[in-house]
Amino acid sequence: MPETMTPLSEVTPPHLTPLWERQDCHLPNKPDQQTTGLLGCASCSLPCPTPPMETPGLVVHGEAAPFSTALRSLVNNPLYSDVRFVVGQERQEVFAHRCLLACRCNFFQRLLGSEPGPGVPSPVVLSTVPAEAFLAVLEFLYTNSAKLHRHSVLEVLTAAVEYGLEELRELCLQFVMKVLDVELVCEALQVGVAGQACRWSPCGGLGYMASPVSTRPPSFCSQIAVSFGLGPLQERCVAFIEAHSQETLRTRGFLELSAPALLLLLRSDKLCVDEAELVLAARSWARVGAAVLERPVAEVAAPVVRELRLALLAPAELSALEEQNRREPLIPVEQIVEAWKCHALRRGDAARGAPCRRRRGTLPREHHRFLDLPFK
Repeated sequence: MPETMTPLSEVTPPHLTPLWERQDCHLPNKPDQQTTGLLGCASCSLPCPTPPMETPGLVVHGEAAPFSTALRSLVNNPLYSDVRFVVGQERQEVFAHRCLLACRCNFFQRLLGSEPGPGVPSPVVLSTVPAEAFLAVLEFLYTNSAKLHRHSVLEVLTAAVEYGLEELRELCLQFVMKVLDVELVCEALQVGVAGQACRWSPCGGLGYMASPVSTRPPSFCSQIAVSFGLGPLQERCVAFIEAHSQETLRTRGFLELSAPALLLLLRSDKLCVDEAELVLAARSWARVGAAVLERPVAEVAAPVVRELRLALLAPAELSALEEQNRREPLIPVEQIVEAWKCHALRRGDAARGAPCRRRRGTLPREHHRFLDLPFK
């Protein structure tokens, strides 16, 4: 019988047979072999197509400088702007772009809402932030960079904390620590302690009062500083003042410190200043606060004077202080009595509630040898 033949239409030419199905191909018999293009088979010398693999995309970057320059030109530019701010005590008008602010900052996303209302939108009033600081914040939001100045960096830092801009906050902290000096340190400490750059009067912003009559303990203010990422600033400022105590006490910034900030300093053993100078500085601080707040000096000084170490003063100095205290009350009478007990009994532990530790800058006096707690 004649041999049965396969119809020509059912015959697959060798070069069209898939590579992994050909018996004469020595490549791995796996259709998922990661090879691309046409491969020559060693046994048949025919090109063998393999399943193509998807090529991953490649992210390419253009030049950043022109992009940043273009966006910087939109800062406070009425062109295409759809939101207006009225900022600072001067009520300066500032233009911005809603979508950019909302996508860059959660604070503005909540403040501005999802869509503008019909008609001409009303301006958003931000009276507690100075215009210069607000423009620096906008510049950072638009370009991820900002030009900082020594005279306004603390206001920018305060705004960065309030608006939740952690990267800008860190940049401001680094800048402040580089330019820190005697004239700036007290104001920087005020920001580090209270979380905002306000001085004698209550203000908006973070909602904390930083005034001479505030009774918030230093531990509470330290928690505020840490929670807002300002702990390192507070520590750096205290260390700077400890090393430059006498110069700092003569600055205007010292007179404008809040009570919690001054308490942090008066509780330090490392201040390079004698106790008699600290008493004079505390009186000057209380006088300024009393004039601003229109309250008695003793009331303004009450939160801080307990930290004055009167037992370190010599008897003659204590007598002079007692006489002045009669004319202008500053220190509670019982606190002076406790200091006199220390002298009478010649024992530091007899002055209950009156610290007897000598500070780093305490000048030696004859009775100090009777104190049980020398400076360490």
